[in-house]
Amino acid sequence: MFDSNDNGRPQAAGSGRADSEHSQSRSSSSSARSDDTTTESIRPAARPDELERYPTNHSLGPDMPVEPISSVIEIPDEVYDRLPAHRKLIIVFLLSFCSFLAPISSTSVLAATPEIAAEYSTTGTIINLVNALYMLFMGLSPMFWGPLSQVYGRRLITLITAAGFLACSIGTALSPNLGAFFVFRLLTAFEGTSFILVGAAVIGDMYRPTERGTATGWFLTGTLVGPALGPFIGGIIVTYTSWRVIFWLQTGLAGLAAIGSYFLLPETIFHKKIDDLAGYSGRGKVKVLLEMINPWRVMRLWEYPNLFLTGISSASLVWNMYSLLTPIRYVLNPRYHLTTPMQGGLFYLAPGCGYLLGTFVGGRYADYVVKKYIRKRGGTRVPEDRMYSALPFMGVVIPGCVLVYGWSVEKDVGGIPLTVVVLFLQGVAQLFCFPSLNTYCLDVMPGRSAEVVAGNYALRYLLACAGTAVVLPAINSIGVGWFSTISALFVFSGTVCAYVSIKKGREWRQSVDARRKRRATRKILEEKDNDLAAAGEDGEDAPREDGNDRSEGVKNSRAAPPQLTTTAATGIQQSSKEEV
Repeated sequence: MFDSNDNGRPQAAGSGRADSEHSQSRSSSSSARSDDTTTESIRPAARPDELERYPTNHSLGPDMPVEPISSVIEIPDEVYDRLPAHRKLIIVFLLSFCSFLAPISSTSVLAATPEIAAEYSTTGTIINLVNALYMLFMGLSPMFWGPLSQVYGRRLITLITAAGFLACSIGTALSPNLGAFFVFRLLTAFEGTSFILVGAAVIGDMYRPTERGTATGWFLTGTLVGPALGPFIGGIIVTYTSWRVIFWLQTGLAGLAAIGSYFLLPETIFHKKIDDLAGYSGRGKVKVLLEMINPWRVMRLWEYPNLFLTGISSASLVWNMYSLLTPIRYVLNPRYHLTTPMQGGLFYLAPGCGYLLGTFVGGRYADYVVKKYIRKRGGTRVPEDRMYSALPFMGVVIPGCVLVYGWSVEKDVGGIPLTVVVLFLQGVAQLFCFPSLNTYCLDVMPGRSAEVVAGNYALRYLLACAGTAVVLPAINSIGVGWFSTISALFVFSGTVCAYVSIKKGREWRQSVDARRKRRATRKILEEKDNDLAAAGEDGEDAPREDGNDRSEGVKNSRAAPPQLTTTAATGIQQSSKEEV
């Protein structure tokens, strides 16, 4: 379903290689390539639950950095052929189901807010604060799970977080007091977001850039339909039984996700960073490992302006989604004289159906735009071209729908039909935007796709947290019309960010890569000079057994840095051509 034929595969940008050379390069399975330097390492034997992995040239010994310096790392083309098409399809639907869990948990409780507040003798404002903090933890957790999935692989992190999500769902259902409810809800958010993050990374592991948009569209069904269906399902449950049943249902779904992940999800990552620690020992290994899993490494990627601006674009869409969904029961029930949670929950079906319909076309359209620009550029693929598919929907359709929704409700114009139609249309438009933005995160830095996606999701859910927290006070203060105007302007500003990234992204990436290379080279030389100085001090007065002073060796070693510098420079001069 998602696979394209060979004719749809673009050639490497700026490579200057003939087609025959390109075909020959695709048959290489030994390692990823750089300009002049190739490293071979022992390829770990594939276990039954993981695919064959590939070594890289990220670590070439003590004089070389473990981390890639360039944003472009060439991945062998055969990596994408390790699984048959039907197996990829099963994995995509499994991951879509898993990604359904955390978002549906974020909104299913909205319909039960008054009932939960009454049971714990508190107010709806406090319960909504818990919901806002839930979104905050969804924003923070990718900064942990992203680096961990790069180091230890996708499968292990998915299994750990699936078990944690299951346990926390049980804890929430059994919470005896507000404090326990508070803690288990936040832990559920922290565990559940890994499904969304790792799922996107797995799609990057399995599909070529020209195929990812379609697969991402199907994967995002769970992520986007979940928030829309949550309040509807929660409304039905609260109308007929206890709110705790919401979390027992969540527990059952989490159990299915854990079992499915164990039996159906292989290890798809093409290179685990833990393999780069071969040759390190003791304190050096611990130091490098801590740097690999450091959450701040995700934020350091925002040094690339294109990644930060794309994150803002995505965040504007998530802000809009949650600021629309959160207050529906509070805004529409009084406006249309609805009396039960289930009646208010029916309004969530409109955007949910829009998200579902958009699944069938949004991702395919993003892939179509990529292939169109490849042909237009004579076979060159530029990752930023993909975002052209999102611009008309972000810049026109979604802001227009939000404005019509807000002011029609504010002025009581159009009634229920107009409200349902605009909620549906903005849902469809969102599925033309998210596949484009999500897949760009996978395309732009192939060697660190999970960390790029983590940074993007961190921005998204931090803004979703803000939207969830301020929407009700803002609507009570300025009205739904003006608040919708603010949301529409924010989405439009996100469109501007995406457009600027398209036009300047390639230049920014090359500029930041060059700056990172200079810093890495300077750091290597400084460390080498420090080592040589220490060796000189230790050996100054120590005569060698052959009668020569050790200082001679030190002086000779001081002459070595130019050669070492050349080696280091060769190793970190990653190719700046675009990955195909």
